[in-house]
Amino acid sequence: MKKIFFYTSCFFLMVAAGCNKYLEKEPDNRVKLNTPEKISQLLGTAYPQGNYQPFAESMSDNVTDIGNGSTDSYDNTVHDPYFFEDSKAIFEDSPENYWFSCYAAIGAANVALEAIAKEKNPDLLKSQKGEALVARAYAHFMLVNFFSRFYDAATAATDPGIPYVTEPETVVIKQYERKTVQYVYDMIEKDLLEGLPLIQDQNYNVPKYHFNRAAANAFAARYYLFKKNYGKVIEYANQAVPGNNFAGNLRGWNSTYQDITDVTELFKIYARASEPANLLLVETKSIWSRSYYTKRWGVSEQKQSEIFPRPDPLTKGNFAFKLYSISEGTHTLVPKIDEYFVKVSVNANIGDPYVMVPLFTVEEVLFNRAEAYALTGNTTGALADLNTFASKRILNYSPANHGITVGRINAVYPGASQEGIIKAILYYKRAEFVHEGMRWFDILRYKIPVVHTTTDGQTMTLSPNDPRRVLQLPQSTALAGLAPNPR
Repeated sequence: MKKIFFYTSCFFLMVAAGCNKYLEKEPDNRVKLNTPEKISQLLGTAYPQGNYQPFAESMSDNVTDIGNGSTDSYDNTVHDPYFFEDSKAIFEDSPENYWFSCYAAIGAANVALEAIAKEKNPDLLKSQKGEALVARAYAHFMLVNFFSRFYDAATAATDPGIPYVTEPETVVIKQYERKTVQYVYDMIEKDLLEGLPLIQDQNYNVPKYHFNRAAANAFAARYYLFKKNYGKVIEYANQAVPGNNFAGNLRGWNSTYQDITDVTELFKIYARASEPANLLLVETKSIWSRSYYTKRWGVSEQKQSEIFPRPDPLTKGNFAFKLYSISEGTHTLVPKIDEYFVKVSVNANIGDPYVMVPLFTVEEVLFNRAEAYALTGNTTGALADLNTFASKRILNYSPANHGITVGRINAVYPGASQEGIIKAILYYKRAEFVHEGMRWFDILRYKIPVVHTTTDGQTMTLSPNDPRRVLQLPQSTALAGLAPNPR
Protein backbone atom coordinates (compact mmCIF):
# COMPACT_ATOMS: atom_id res chain seq x y z
CA MET A 1 0.00 0.00 0.00
CA LYS A 2 1.21 3.48 -0.78
CA LYS A 3 0.50 6.89 0.68
CA ILE A 4 -0.85 9.78 -1.32
CA PHE A 5 -2.15 13.28 -0.57
CA PHE A 6 -5.76 13.84 -1.55
CA TYR A 7 -8.29 16.43 -0.53
CA THR A 8 -10.12 15.45 2.61
CA SER A 9 -13.88 15.36 2.84
CA CYS A 10 -13.72 18.61 4.81
CA PHE A 11 -12.09 20.23 1.79
CA PHE A 12 -14.77 18.89 -0.53
CA LEU A 13 -17.45 20.44 1.59
CA MET A 14 -15.61 23.75 1.63
CA VAL A 15 -15.59 23.58 -2.17
CA ALA A 16 -19.29 22.89 -2.05
CA ALA A 17 -19.71 25.89 0.23
CA GLY A 18 -17.94 28.10 -2.30
CA CYS A 19 -20.31 27.02 -5.06
CA ASN A 20 -23.51 26.83 -3.01
CA LYS A 21 -24.12 30.03 -1.09
CA TYR A 22 -26.55 28.43 1.34
CA LEU A 23 -23.63 26.60 2.94
CA GLU A 24 -21.97 29.88 3.79
CA LYS A 25 -25.00 30.93 5.78
CA GLU A 26 -25.56 27.59 7.49
CA PRO A 27 -22.14 26.00 8.04
CA ASP A 28 -23.63 23.17 10.08
CA ASN A 29 -25.04 21.79 6.82
CA ARG A 30 -21.50 20.78 5.91
CA VAL A 31 -21.79 17.78 8.20
CA LYS A 32 -25.57 17.33 8.17
CA LEU A 33 -26.46 16.10 4.72
CA ASN A 34 -29.85 15.06 5.99
CA THR A 35 -32.20 16.08 3.18
CA PRO A 36 -32.40 15.20 -0.52
CA GLU A 37 -31.98 18.89 -1.36
CA LYS A 38 -28.68 19.19 0.52
CA ILE A 39 -27.31 16.02 -1.05
CA SER A 40 -28.37 17.22 -4.49
CA GLN A 41 -26.62 20.54 -3.98
CA LEU A 42 -23.45 18.76 -2.86
CA LEU A 43 -23.60 16.66 -6.03
CA GLY A 44 -23.36 19.87 -8.01
CA THR A 45 -19.65 19.75 -7.09
CA ALA A 46 -19.19 16.08 -8.04
CA TYR A 47 -17.87 17.09 -11.48
CA PRO A 48 -14.22 18.04 -12.15
CA GLN A 49 -14.16 21.82 -12.02
CA GLY A 50 -10.80 21.99 -13.73
CA ASN A 51 -10.36 22.34 -17.50
CA TYR A 52 -8.47 19.63 -19.42
CA GLN A 53 -8.85 21.32 -22.82
CA PRO A 54 -5.67 23.48 -22.64
CA PHE A 55 -3.12 20.74 -22.00
CA ALA A 56 -4.90 18.08 -24.07
CA GLU A 57 -5.13 20.40 -27.06
CA SER A 58 -1.52 21.57 -26.66
CA MET A 59 -0.23 17.99 -26.77
CA SER A 60 -2.16 17.20 -29.94
CA ASP A 61 -1.41 17.70 -33.63
CA ASN A 62 -3.95 20.53 -33.82
CA VAL A 63 -1.41 23.16 -32.78
CA THR A 64 1.97 24.40 -33.91
CA ASP A 65 4.56 27.02 -33.01
CA ILE A 66 3.23 30.16 -34.63
CA GLY A 67 6.25 32.21 -33.61
CA ASN A 68 4.41 35.06 -31.97
CA GLY A 69 1.91 35.47 -29.21
CA SER A 70 1.61 36.79 -25.70
CA THR A 71 3.84 35.47 -22.92
CA ASP A 72 3.21 35.34 -19.18
CA SER A 73 3.29 32.90 -16.28
CA TYR A 74 0.46 30.92 -17.86
CA ASP A 75 2.77 29.81 -20.66
CA ASN A 76 3.93 26.69 -18.83
CA THR A 77 0.38 25.40 -19.10
CA VAL A 78 0.59 25.30 -22.91
CA HIS A 79 4.37 25.41 -23.45
CA ASP A 80 5.23 22.24 -21.51
CA PRO A 81 2.60 20.01 -23.15
CA TYR A 82 3.61 21.32 -26.58
CA PHE A 83 7.21 20.31 -25.91
CA PHE A 84 6.05 16.99 -24.39
CA GLU A 85 7.54 17.97 -21.06
CA ASP A 86 6.10 17.23 -17.63
CA SER A 87 4.11 20.33 -16.78
CA LYS A 88 5.59 22.71 -14.23
CA ALA A 89 2.28 24.55 -13.88
CA ILE A 90 0.13 23.87 -10.84
CA PHE A 91 -2.66 26.39 -11.28
CA GLU A 92 -5.81 26.31 -13.39
CA ASP A 93 -5.68 24.56 -16.78
CA SER A 94 -2.70 22.39 -15.77
CA PRO A 95 -2.61 18.58 -15.46
CA GLU A 96 -1.95 18.88 -11.73
CA ASN A 97 -4.96 21.13 -11.25
CA TYR A 98 -7.08 18.69 -13.23
CA TRP A 99 -5.88 15.74 -11.12
CA PHE A 100 -6.95 17.41 -7.89
CA SER A 101 -10.18 18.69 -9.45
CA CYS A 102 -11.11 15.12 -10.34
CA TYR A 103 -10.37 13.83 -6.87
CA ALA A 104 -12.30 16.74 -5.35
CA ALA A 105 -15.27 15.68 -7.49
CA ILE A 106 -14.83 12.07 -6.42
CA GLY A 107 -14.74 13.17 -2.80
CA ALA A 108 -18.02 15.04 -3.15
CA ALA A 109 -19.62 11.97 -4.75
CA ASN A 110 -18.35 9.74 -1.95
CA VAL A 111 -19.63 12.04 0.79
CA ALA A 112 -23.04 12.05 -0.91
CA LEU A 113 -23.05 8.26 -1.22
CA GLU A 114 -22.17 7.87 2.44
CA ALA A 115 -24.99 10.20 3.44
CA ILE A 116 -27.43 8.31 1.22
CA ALA A 117 -26.40 4.98 2.75
CA LYS A 118 -27.17 6.35 6.24
CA GLU A 119 -30.68 7.43 5.33
CA LYS A 120 -33.51 5.43 6.89
CA ASN A 121 -35.14 5.07 3.46
CA PRO A 122 -32.34 5.29 0.87
CA ASP A 123 -34.78 4.33 -1.89
CA LEU A 124 -36.06 7.91 -1.75
CA LEU A 125 -32.59 9.01 -2.90
CA LYS A 126 -32.15 6.61 -5.81
CA SER A 127 -31.66 9.38 -8.34
CA GLN A 128 -29.01 11.11 -6.21
CA LYS A 129 -27.25 7.78 -5.76
CA GLY A 130 -27.29 7.24 -9.51
CA GLU A 131 -25.80 10.65 -10.19
CA ALA A 132 -23.10 10.16 -7.55
CA LEU A 133 -22.08 6.76 -8.93
CA VAL A 134 -21.91 7.93 -12.55
CA ALA A 135 -20.08 11.13 -11.59
CA ARG A 136 -17.56 9.11 -9.57
CA ALA A 137 -17.06 6.79 -12.53
CA TYR A 138 -16.54 9.71 -14.92
CA ALA A 139 -13.86 11.45 -12.84
CA HIS A 140 -11.90 8.19 -12.47
CA PHE A 141 -12.35 7.53 -16.19
CA MET A 142 -10.77 10.84 -17.12
CA LEU A 143 -7.94 10.36 -14.63
CA VAL A 144 -7.00 6.88 -15.84
CA ASN A 145 -6.99 7.96 -19.48
CA PHE A 146 -4.71 10.92 -18.83
CA PHE A 147 -2.43 9.56 -16.10
CA SER A 148 -2.12 5.87 -17.05
CA ARG A 149 -1.35 4.01 -20.24
CA PHE A 150 -4.35 3.97 -22.51
CA TYR A 151 -6.56 0.92 -22.18
CA ASP A 152 -5.22 -2.11 -24.06
CA ALA A 153 -6.80 -5.45 -23.23
CA ALA A 154 -3.42 -7.15 -23.73
CA THR A 155 -1.62 -5.05 -21.07
CA ALA A 156 -4.34 -3.48 -18.90
CA ALA A 157 -4.01 -6.16 -16.22
CA THR A 158 -0.42 -5.08 -15.55
CA ASP A 159 -0.36 -1.38 -16.49
CA PRO A 160 -0.41 0.84 -13.36
CA GLY A 161 -3.72 2.61 -12.92
CA ILE A 162 -4.79 5.40 -10.58
CA PRO A 163 -6.29 5.07 -7.09
CA TYR A 164 -10.01 4.29 -7.30
CA VAL A 165 -11.45 6.01 -4.25
CA THR A 166 -14.81 4.77 -2.98
CA GLU A 167 -15.13 6.29 0.48
CA PRO A 168 -14.78 9.76 2.02
CA GLU A 169 -11.43 10.71 3.52
CA THR A 170 -11.09 11.68 7.14
CA VAL A 171 -7.31 12.13 7.24
CA VAL A 172 -4.91 14.24 5.20
CA ILE A 173 -2.61 11.34 4.36
CA LYS A 174 -4.18 7.98 3.62
CA GLN A 175 -2.94 4.65 2.31
CA TYR A 176 -3.66 4.05 -1.40
CA GLU A 177 -2.41 1.92 -4.24
CA ARG A 178 -2.60 2.43 -7.98
CA LYS A 179 -3.63 -1.15 -8.81
CA THR A 180 -4.07 -1.63 -12.58
CA VAL A 181 -5.78 -0.01 -15.54
CA GLN A 182 -7.97 -3.10 -15.81
CA TYR A 183 -9.07 -2.75 -12.19
CA VAL A 184 -9.91 0.93 -12.69
CA TYR A 185 -11.89 0.19 -15.85
CA ASP A 186 -13.79 -2.60 -14.08
CA MET A 187 -14.68 -0.27 -11.21
CA ILE A 188 -15.77 2.45 -13.64
CA GLU A 189 -18.05 -0.03 -15.40
CA LYS A 190 -19.49 -1.23 -12.09
CA ASP A 191 -20.35 2.30 -10.94
CA LEU A 192 -21.63 3.33 -14.34
CA LEU A 193 -23.94 0.35 -14.84
CA GLU A 194 -25.28 0.56 -11.30
CA GLY A 195 -25.84 4.30 -11.40
CA LEU A 196 -27.22 4.90 -14.88
CA PRO A 197 -30.65 3.24 -14.42
CA LEU A 198 -31.24 5.19 -11.21
CA ILE A 199 -30.96 8.66 -12.74
CA GLN A 200 -34.20 10.63 -13.03
CA ASP A 201 -34.02 13.80 -15.10
CA GLN A 202 -37.10 15.31 -13.47
CA ASN A 203 -35.13 15.74 -10.24
CA TYR A 204 -32.85 18.35 -11.83
CA ASN A 205 -33.62 22.05 -12.16
CA VAL A 206 -31.22 22.24 -15.13
CA PRO A 207 -30.59 18.66 -16.29
CA LYS A 208 -27.61 19.58 -18.47
CA TYR A 209 -25.59 20.61 -15.41
CA HIS A 210 -25.87 17.04 -14.09
CA PHE A 211 -25.54 13.50 -15.37
CA ASN A 212 -28.95 13.27 -16.97
CA ARG A 213 -29.97 10.07 -18.77
CA ALA A 214 -28.77 11.23 -22.18
CA ALA A 215 -25.36 12.31 -20.84
CA ALA A 216 -24.93 9.09 -18.84
CA ASN A 217 -25.68 7.04 -21.95
CA ALA A 218 -23.22 9.18 -23.92
CA PHE A 219 -20.61 8.44 -21.25
CA ALA A 220 -21.34 4.72 -21.55
CA ALA A 221 -20.93 4.93 -25.33
CA ARG A 222 -17.52 6.60 -24.91
CA TYR A 223 -16.44 4.12 -22.23
CA TYR A 224 -17.24 1.12 -24.42
CA LEU A 225 -15.64 2.74 -27.46
CA PHE A 226 -12.38 3.06 -25.53
CA LYS A 227 -12.79 -0.54 -24.36
CA LYS A 228 -13.57 -1.67 -27.94
CA ASN A 229 -16.95 -3.21 -27.14
CA TYR A 230 -18.61 -1.82 -30.23
CA GLY A 231 -22.00 -3.49 -29.82
CA LYS A 232 -22.38 -1.67 -26.50
CA VAL A 233 -21.33 1.60 -28.13
CA ILE A 234 -24.22 1.35 -30.57
CA GLU A 235 -26.65 0.33 -27.82
CA TYR A 236 -25.86 3.28 -25.57
CA ALA A 237 -25.51 5.79 -28.40
CA ASN A 238 -29.04 4.94 -29.50
CA GLN A 239 -30.30 5.50 -25.96
CA ALA A 240 -28.46 8.82 -25.68
CA VAL A 241 -30.37 10.22 -28.67
CA PRO A 242 -33.80 8.56 -28.71
CA GLY A 243 -35.56 8.15 -32.01
CA ASN A 244 -32.29 8.47 -33.92
CA ASN A 245 -32.91 12.22 -34.02
CA PHE A 246 -29.26 13.19 -34.44
CA ALA A 247 -29.87 15.61 -37.30
CA GLY A 248 -32.36 17.58 -35.21
CA ASN A 249 -29.94 17.96 -32.32
CA LEU A 250 -26.60 18.76 -33.96
CA ARG A 251 -25.29 22.32 -33.87
CA GLY A 252 -26.62 24.30 -36.79
CA TRP A 253 -23.32 25.53 -38.22
CA ASN A 254 -24.73 25.67 -41.75
CA SER A 255 -28.14 27.02 -40.67
CA THR A 256 -28.89 28.92 -37.45
CA TYR A 257 -25.23 29.64 -36.68
CA GLN A 258 -24.73 31.06 -40.16
CA ASP A 259 -27.37 33.67 -39.50
CA ILE A 260 -25.47 35.05 -36.49
CA THR A 261 -23.24 37.92 -37.56
CA ASP A 262 -22.13 38.99 -34.07
CA VAL A 263 -19.10 36.86 -33.15
CA THR A 264 -19.63 37.55 -29.46
CA GLU A 265 -23.01 35.86 -29.73
CA LEU A 266 -21.39 32.80 -31.35
CA PHE A 267 -19.04 32.55 -28.40
CA LYS A 268 -21.97 32.63 -26.00
CA ILE A 269 -24.25 30.05 -27.58
CA TYR A 270 -21.74 27.23 -27.98
CA ALA A 271 -21.86 26.05 -24.35
CA ARG A 272 -25.38 27.11 -23.47
CA ALA A 273 -27.72 24.67 -21.75
CA SER A 274 -30.37 25.62 -24.33
CA GLU A 275 -28.20 24.29 -27.17
CA PRO A 276 -29.69 20.85 -28.03
CA ALA A 277 -26.26 19.44 -28.93
CA ASN A 278 -24.97 19.86 -25.37
CA LEU A 279 -25.72 16.90 -23.13
CA LEU A 280 -23.59 17.75 -20.07
CA LEU A 281 -21.91 21.03 -19.13
CA VAL A 282 -19.53 21.80 -16.29
CA GLU A 283 -18.27 25.10 -14.94
CA THR A 284 -14.47 25.29 -14.75
CA LYS A 285 -12.15 27.94 -13.43
CA SER A 286 -10.05 28.60 -16.52
CA ILE A 287 -8.43 31.22 -18.73
CA TRP A 288 -8.44 28.99 -21.81
CA SER A 289 -10.83 31.40 -23.53
CA ARG A 290 -8.09 34.07 -23.46
CA SER A 291 -5.27 31.76 -24.42
CA TYR A 292 -6.27 29.40 -27.21
CA TYR A 293 -5.86 32.09 -29.86
CA THR A 294 -3.30 34.41 -28.25
CA LYS A 295 -0.45 32.15 -27.16
CA ARG A 296 2.49 31.23 -29.31
CA TRP A 297 1.28 27.65 -29.69
CA GLY A 298 -2.02 27.47 -31.50
CA VAL A 299 -3.83 26.95 -34.81
CA SER A 300 -1.77 28.57 -37.54
CA GLU A 301 -2.89 29.29 -41.09
CA GLN A 302 -1.19 26.07 -42.16
CA LYS A 303 -3.02 24.09 -39.50
CA GLN A 304 -6.27 25.75 -40.52
CA SER A 305 -5.78 24.48 -44.06
CA GLU A 306 -4.99 21.01 -42.73
CA ILE A 307 -7.98 20.78 -40.39
CA PHE A 308 -10.49 22.76 -42.49
CA PRO A 309 -9.43 22.26 -46.13
CA ARG A 310 -11.31 24.10 -48.84
CA PRO A 311 -13.06 22.34 -50.36
CA ASP A 312 -13.66 19.41 -48.06
CA PRO A 313 -12.24 16.51 -50.11
CA LEU A 314 -14.97 14.05 -49.10
CA THR A 315 -18.07 16.12 -49.88
CA LYS A 316 -16.48 18.56 -52.35
CA GLY A 317 -18.25 21.32 -50.47
CA ASN A 318 -17.03 23.91 -47.97
CA PHE A 319 -17.21 23.70 -44.19
CA ALA A 320 -19.70 26.00 -42.51
CA PHE A 321 -17.53 26.55 -39.43
CA LYS A 322 -16.90 30.24 -38.89
CA LEU A 323 -13.15 30.77 -38.74
CA TYR A 324 -11.58 33.99 -37.53
CA SER A 325 -8.00 35.18 -37.97
CA ILE A 326 -6.34 36.91 -35.03
CA SER A 327 -2.97 38.64 -34.54
CA GLU A 328 -2.50 39.78 -38.12
CA GLY A 329 -3.77 36.51 -39.53
CA THR A 330 -1.33 34.23 -37.70
CA HIS A 331 -3.83 32.63 -35.28
CA THR A 332 -7.10 30.95 -36.25
CA LEU A 333 -10.02 30.37 -33.94
CA VAL A 334 -13.49 28.92 -34.02
CA PRO A 335 -15.68 30.99 -31.65
CA LYS A 336 -16.60 28.42 -29.05
CA ILE A 337 -14.57 28.94 -25.84
CA ASP A 338 -16.28 31.73 -23.92
CA GLU A 339 -15.39 33.26 -20.55
CA TYR A 340 -17.55 34.71 -17.86
CA PHE A 341 -15.86 36.67 -15.13
CA VAL A 342 -16.99 36.46 -11.51
CA LYS A 343 -16.00 39.40 -9.32
CA VAL A 344 -15.07 38.71 -5.71
CA SER A 345 -17.69 41.30 -4.73
CA VAL A 346 -20.15 43.60 -6.43
CA ASN A 347 -17.85 46.62 -6.33
CA ALA A 348 -14.57 44.78 -6.92
CA ASN A 349 -12.37 45.01 -10.01
CA ILE A 350 -10.84 41.59 -9.44
CA GLY A 351 -12.27 38.11 -9.64
CA ASP A 352 -11.95 34.76 -11.38
CA PRO A 353 -12.50 33.71 -15.00
CA TYR A 354 -14.64 30.66 -15.76
CA VAL A 355 -15.25 28.58 -18.88
CA MET A 356 -18.24 26.31 -19.36
CA VAL A 357 -17.05 23.02 -20.88
CA PRO A 358 -19.33 20.63 -22.80
CA LEU A 359 -18.32 17.23 -21.41
CA PHE A 360 -20.65 15.27 -23.71
CA THR A 361 -22.37 16.31 -26.93
CA VAL A 362 -24.65 14.82 -29.56
CA GLU A 363 -21.85 15.24 -32.11
CA GLU A 364 -19.56 12.95 -30.16
CA VAL A 365 -22.28 10.34 -29.74
CA LEU A 366 -22.84 10.35 -33.52
CA PHE A 367 -19.13 9.91 -34.23
CA ASN A 368 -18.87 7.11 -31.68
CA ARG A 369 -21.77 5.26 -33.23
CA ALA A 370 -20.40 5.75 -36.75
CA GLU A 371 -17.05 4.32 -35.66
CA ALA A 372 -18.74 1.36 -33.98
CA TYR A 373 -20.80 0.72 -37.11
CA ALA A 374 -17.66 0.77 -39.24
CA LEU A 375 -15.77 -1.59 -36.95
CA THR A 376 -18.66 -4.07 -36.87
CA GLY A 377 -18.93 -4.14 -40.66
CA ASN A 378 -22.04 -1.96 -40.95
CA THR A 379 -20.77 0.28 -43.72
CA THR A 380 -24.27 1.54 -44.54
CA GLY A 381 -24.82 2.72 -40.97
CA ALA A 382 -21.41 4.39 -40.78
CA LEU A 383 -21.97 6.26 -44.05
CA ALA A 384 -25.44 7.33 -42.94
CA ASP A 385 -23.99 8.84 -39.76
CA LEU A 386 -21.22 10.61 -41.68
CA ASN A 387 -23.79 12.09 -44.04
CA THR A 388 -25.94 13.20 -41.11
CA PHE A 389 -22.93 15.08 -39.79
CA ALA A 390 -22.09 16.57 -43.20
CA SER A 391 -25.68 17.72 -43.65
CA LYS A 392 -25.13 20.15 -40.75
CA ARG A 393 -21.54 21.14 -41.50
CA ILE A 394 -21.33 21.74 -45.25
CA LEU A 395 -22.62 25.00 -46.72
CA ASN A 396 -25.68 24.57 -48.94
CA TYR A 397 -25.56 20.82 -48.36
CA SER A 398 -27.43 18.56 -50.76
CA PRO A 399 -27.26 14.75 -50.76
CA ALA A 400 -26.85 14.66 -54.53
CA ASN A 401 -23.83 16.96 -54.59
CA HIS A 402 -22.23 16.31 -51.23
CA GLY A 403 -23.17 12.77 -50.26
CA ILE A 404 -20.27 10.78 -48.77
CA THR A 405 -19.81 7.39 -50.43
CA VAL A 406 -17.32 4.55 -50.21
CA GLY A 407 -15.96 5.68 -53.58
CA ARG A 408 -15.30 9.22 -52.36
CA ILE A 409 -13.67 7.93 -49.20
CA ASN A 410 -11.45 5.52 -51.15
CA ALA A 411 -10.36 8.34 -53.43
CA VAL A 412 -9.08 10.29 -50.41
CA TYR A 413 -8.01 7.37 -48.22
CA PRO A 414 -6.96 4.49 -50.52
CA GLY A 415 -6.97 0.98 -49.13
CA ALA A 416 -9.47 -1.06 -47.17
CA SER A 417 -12.92 0.52 -46.98
CA GLN A 418 -13.21 0.06 -43.22
CA GLU A 419 -9.89 1.79 -42.61
CA GLY A 420 -10.89 4.63 -44.92
CA ILE A 421 -14.18 5.15 -43.11
CA ILE A 422 -12.36 5.31 -39.77
CA LYS A 423 -9.97 7.91 -41.17
CA ALA A 424 -12.92 9.93 -42.47
CA ILE A 425 -14.56 9.84 -39.04
CA LEU A 426 -11.38 10.96 -37.29
CA TYR A 427 -10.88 13.73 -39.86
CA TYR A 428 -14.35 15.18 -39.29
CA LYS A 429 -14.09 14.68 -35.55
CA ARG A 430 -10.83 16.62 -35.49
CA ALA A 431 -12.47 19.58 -37.18
CA GLU A 432 -15.57 19.43 -34.99
CA PHE A 433 -13.70 19.47 -31.67
CA VAL A 434 -10.77 21.76 -32.45
CA HIS A 435 -9.71 23.75 -29.34
CA GLU A 436 -11.52 21.26 -27.07
CA GLY A 437 -8.85 18.62 -26.44
CA MET A 438 -10.87 15.71 -27.83
CA ARG A 439 -8.30 15.00 -30.54
CA TRP A 440 -5.87 13.79 -27.86
CA PHE A 441 -8.01 10.76 -27.07
CA ASP A 442 -8.11 9.72 -30.74
CA ILE A 443 -4.34 10.11 -30.89
CA LEU A 444 -4.06 7.73 -27.93
CA ARG A 445 -6.65 5.26 -29.22
CA TYR A 446 -5.16 4.93 -32.69
CA LYS A 447 -1.53 5.41 -31.67
CA ILE A 448 -1.13 8.40 -33.96
CA PRO A 449 2.36 9.96 -33.78
CA VAL A 450 2.54 13.68 -33.05
CA VAL A 451 5.28 15.90 -34.44
CA HIS A 452 5.76 19.40 -33.06
CA THR A 453 8.21 21.87 -34.53
CA THR A 454 9.46 25.29 -33.52
CA THR A 455 10.21 28.33 -35.61
CA ASP A 456 13.91 27.98 -34.75
CA GLY A 457 14.16 24.50 -36.25
CA GLN A 458 13.52 22.11 -33.36
CA THR A 459 11.49 18.96 -33.97
CA MET A 460 9.85 16.97 -31.16
CA THR A 461 8.24 13.63 -31.99
CA LEU A 462 5.84 11.75 -29.75
CA SER A 463 5.87 8.19 -31.07
CA PRO A 464 3.06 5.68 -30.34
CA ASN A 465 4.98 4.02 -27.50
CA ASP A 466 6.56 7.12 -26.00
CA PRO A 467 6.03 7.08 -22.21
CA ARG A 468 5.36 10.83 -22.33
CA ARG A 469 1.94 10.08 -23.81
CA VAL A 470 1.03 9.33 -20.20
CA LEU A 471 0.85 12.46 -18.06
CA GLN A 472 3.09 12.51 -15.02
CA LEU A 473 1.43 12.34 -11.64
CA PRO A 474 1.57 15.58 -9.63
CA GLN A 475 4.83 15.93 -7.74
CA SER A 476 3.07 16.04 -4.40
CA THR A 477 1.69 12.53 -4.93
CA ALA A 478 5.12 11.18 -5.83
CA LEU A 479 6.64 12.70 -2.69
CA ALA A 480 3.87 11.07 -0.68
CA GLY A 481 4.90 7.65 -1.96
CA LEU A 482 2.82 7.02 -5.10
CA ALA A 483 5.10 5.72 -7.84
CA PRO A 484 5.47 8.21 -10.70
CA ASN A 485 4.99 7.22 -14.30
CA PRO A 486 8.17 6.12 -16.11
CA ARG A 487 10.12 8.60 -18.18
